[in-house]
Amino acid sequence: MSGKFNEENGAEQALPMLRYLRALVTGLAVVMGIGVLAIVAILWLRLGAGAPLPDLPAQITLPEGARPEAVTFARDWVVVVTDTGEVLLYDRTGKLKDRVKP
Repeated sequence: MSGKFNEENGAEQALPMLRYLRALVTGLAVVMGIGVLAIVAILWLRLGAGAPLPDLPAQITLPEGARPEAVTFARDWVVVVTDTGEVLLYDRTGKLKDRVKP
């Protein structure tokens, strides 16, 4: 009979620990959920906004009707991709060196 009494006493002592453990697990789940939402929000905000194009140097003139879609500055040249997919290669002085049409 004393064995049964000890089992009941142990169960009574374990119950507050289980409540504490349940609160810890629930808190962890809430914090993880908030963290995932924060990461998704940051990615959405950062990737949703298009990056502004850098200004073309004043000495570079594009062909008539061409609009720049991408600009790359290299050591000795400037590469411009137009809205039609044409690639224009300029040297640092602004002279058109090469033109690649799609």
